[in-house]
Amino acid sequence: MTALPHVRSSRWAALSALVTTSVLLTACGSSGGDSAGGSGRPASGGTLTFAVSSDAGCVDPQQVASNETIYSVRQIVDSLTDQDPRTGKIVPWLAKSWDISSDATTFTFHLRSGVTFSDGSKLTAQVVKDNFDAVPKLGALGTLAEGYLSGVKSTTVVDPLTVKVTFAKPNAQFLQATSTHSLGIESSASVKRTPQQKCSDGVVGSGPFVLKQYVQNQSVTLAKRTGYAWGSSLWGKKGEAYLDKLVFKVVPEAGVRAGSLQSGQVDAVSSVGRANEAALKGGQVALQRRANPGIVFGLGLNNSRPVLKDARVRRAILSAVDRQQIADTVFPTGTQAATSVLAHTTPGYTSLAADLTFDTAKAKSLLDAAGWKTGGDGIRTKAGKKLGLTIDWIPNAGTNQPALELIQQQLKAVGIQVTLKQLQVTQLAPTLQSGDYDAAWGNVTRADPDILRSSFSTELANFYRVPSSGLDTVLTAQAASTDTAKRKELVVQAQQLIVRNAYYVPVVELQTQLGVAKKVHDLDFDASSRLQLHDTWIG
Repeated sequence: MTALPHVRSSRWAALSALVTTSVLLTACGSSGGDSAGGSGRPASGGTLTFAVSSDAGCVDPQQVASNETIYSVRQIVDSLTDQDPRTGKIVPWLAKSWDISSDATTFTFHLRSGVTFSDGSKLTAQVVKDNFDAVPKLGALGTLAEGYLSGVKSTTVVDPLTVKVTFAKPNAQFLQATSTHSLGIESSASVKRTPQQKCSDGVVGSGPFVLKQYVQNQSVTLAKRTGYAWGSSLWGKKGEAYLDKLVFKVVPEAGVRAGSLQSGQVDAVSSVGRANEAALKGGQVALQRRANPGIVFGLGLNNSRPVLKDARVRRAILSAVDRQQIADTVFPTGTQAATSVLAHTTPGYTSLAADLTFDTAKAKSLLDAAGWKTGGDGIRTKAGKKLGLTIDWIPNAGTNQPALELIQQQLKAVGIQVTLKQLQVTQLAPTLQSGDYDAAWGNVTRADPDILRSSFSTELANFYRVPSSGLDTVLTAQAASTDTAKRKELVVQAQQLIVRNAYYVPVVELQTQLGVAKKVHDLDFDASSRLQLHDTWIG
């Protein structure tokens, strides 16, 4: 393994490549630029009203993991770096440059001067240290941010605008982590609030918009930050945002969201499903699509449950799911059936389609071998107990329930009885943390393969109660590797271990599909298929 030199960010192609693997994130329809496809000069002013399907019950970017809420809270905070959605390259934002040690244990960021938070306080190295020291204490809702900082040994103030982050072990994923909303920088006063206060009252950021009002399960209202002048190097506009105001309305029903967009009551809608595509096509609406990198939508199995400890039962579930039928029936046009635990847009992805073939005969054979015999009602039993599974899910996307109802039918066909249990959005993280569940439906978006370690390492949260095994060694090794090819090889091994042991049941890749009024321009996806609204304008 060749050690990489200690270099500045302007010459950081090598390690930037190993962190991001320079993946091209494919998209259908508009994925940036002029979403309206119209003409005219960008104009300042106006309000963008955006209908989303759900509310995570929290407006702290460092704690929120639900896309529908990330759309709004992302606009409040800036990050140290940004990630180019087209190349995967890490570029400057609040940090104008950075140094990384040859073993990827030490990351030194050189901050821009003149950056202020909306409370008037200045961005300094101490503020970054305050953020990174506080993140690991956030609790259940801060699992994404906490995972990115796992293994941190110290954050040190070198001088007022230089901060050094040191890890106990090599940590190749960290540079990309600093581009995420989860490590968005908040003011020191904001950091001192309790996690609960930050969830309910919001945070103070340095971003292009400021939180004005949050009404849980109803709306999030943001206003343009006057005097903003330190945006990402990827943005087209310098200085303040074009829009004066952003209003995110919570509208759970997909049909109501679509109707509101058609009638002009809102300017954009999230989670456009297949059923509403035809109605929204043409006219004054454009559909924008982009595949999300990271863990695909699937069933996170609680591997510690007595029934699910048996790998034959887990593999039977894996084989009984008809992914293509679900993708074609429920999800937006262009959605791909899962071919690994990672989406194909994720750096280090490998196709394991052969391991994810729909095969009811194989599923039945595995269950027979595990001692589960078919009863008179078609449901299998063993030692007088029925083979049942409860799947917990949250209504943060209109596709969740119909997808799960199809899975319910597919598993019943091989003798597994499935109960669907709807939770409130705010209940999912605590439920996973408690371990009191059989299976949970969801996905996790991140444009770096270290999301596998965050999700499946027994040394971290281990929500799926995966047993200690060689998988831990592989996940730890990929996080430590400063060799691009070696890291990719380890990421491939990790995917194989997860899929072939059926620790998780991949189903479909999440494709973000938005409906956007044609008068709205430059509504852009970022590298994680979320939104960046600084350059967006109406005209």
